[in-house]
Amino acid sequence: MMKVFLILLQLIFFIVVSPFLSGLITKIKNNLRMRKGQSIFQPYYNLAKLFSKKEVVSETASWIFRVTPFVVISSSMAAALLIPAFILSSPAYYMGDFLALIFIFALGRFFLALSALDTGSAFGGMGSSREMFISSLVEPAICLVIFSVYLQFGSTNISSFSGMHAVSVASIVAAIALFLVTIAETSRIPVDNQETHLELTMVHEAMVLEYSGKSLALIEMGSYIKQMVWFFLIAQIIFPIAMPSFANLAGLAYWILWYLARIIIIIVLVALLEVSVAKMRLFRVADFLGFAFVLGIIAAVCAILGV
Repeated sequence: MMKVFLILLQLIFFIVVSPFLSGLITKIKNNLRMRKGQSIFQPYYNLAKLFSKKEVVSETASWIFRVTPFVVISSSMAAALLIPAFILSSPAYYMGDFLALIFIFALGRFFLALSALDTGSAFGGMGSSREMFISSLVEPAICLVIFSVYLQFGSTNISSFSGMHAVSVASIVAAIALFLVTIAETSRIPVDNQETHLELTMVHEAMVLEYSGKSLALIEMGSYIKQMVWFFLIAQIIFPIAMPSFANLAGLAYWILWYLARIIIIIVLVALLEVSVAKMRLFRVADFLGFAFVLGIIAAVCAILGV
């Protein structure tokens, strides 16, 4: 019964908090640009508006188009269960590990690319092509990060490296590589731009242009959860945290503050990167993710040497 409660609690936590993280990134970016900008709760308003609207579905769309939003949100929620958010062990400890997480996200990406092709839209085909090109560069870098984590901690299970451990050069380099991968996976500058609908710059937005109403809300919610999962992975690799004694209130307060601070640090870094650099041309993304691949190799070498 406690296991079911933890699973439900973690799912609710990711669903409720993940849009706030996206709103916080936007707010920090607007402050850095000396703009007032939108409210930090704007993602919640957007989701509420989309859930209240009717859908418009193309006559040429098949069942793939209709089922994709549910596959995307389901894959993101399944991935969220692999991350130990409240305890050192994830609620779905026996369901899979870091490798399973990559396959779960790949399932959502595959269906999203198929649905973009399904309607016969030129923008959808362009977005699917670009998404597959980027994913072919992202996944080798992720695999090297997983390999370096395995060499360092002896396991690819996320719960095995979420506890207190000494911060090493290998973990720092692996976290930097994972940070670059996260930028690509969450469709952020310099790989993609969530704030535009220009045909020359769209990747993720091009694939979801045909969606509206509740289906678009589910896809957006899935992207928020996916972003939060990647942030937690980076935090648990580079920022070790241990479960305190609940009898000690001071220790519990410190644990909660550090738990929140490590996520906010990553959010600030993402916002700083987005306002500091411009979006790359598509074929320059290969250099960007190639650098992440090299960092993965360096992290693996450092793990082998015990550095």
